Amino acid sequence: MATLSEIQALLGEPRFNWSDPAPWIELERELGVEFPADFREIVNAYGSIEINGQLYLKHPADHLLHSLGRKIREDLEFWREEDMAEFLPSRAGGDPGELIPVASATTGEAVFLRVPDAPSSPWRVVIQEFDSPAWTLYEMTFSEWLLAYLKGRDVTLCSDGRAPDGPFWEFLP
Repeated sequence: MATLSEIQALLGEPRFNWSDPAPWIELERELGVEFPADFREIVNAYGSIEINGQLYLKHPADHLLHSLGRKIREDLEFWREEDMAEFLPSRAGGDPGELIPVASATTGEAVFLRVPDAPSSPWRVVIQEFDSPAWTLYEMTFSEWLLAYLKGRDVTLCSDGRAPDGPFWEFLP
């Protein structure tokens, strides 16, 4: 699994550094699932941000303008609609094998975490390309996927040309 320090080496120092677990506990209780530690660690470090002018990550603290909890609720409703569900490899939700929408991109992709089938199984990343019915399952953790994205590797979101001087981030307005 990729580490936060590897991501920081490419993305730069975080400035959010959230430590209160309450928003995560509340969201996890609502969804009936505990988010993977690497995802929580990255989001707690950086907060609600835009990476490379393309990828949106949000923190679950409800007082923030850009809240992960609100976004997940909206996206679950959207992806559970009959005409949208067919574009995913499995149902959107928090049960084993289901997909939780956790990030989005200006280029139209939705980033999902696939809930493991068993507690000992790893979380995986699924990218749905909104402009087509295509989706891709990545057999990697969120931190591994994000690190690959930051390094410009092909993980469906193309970062080529978006960060010519290297990866960058900024807080969401």
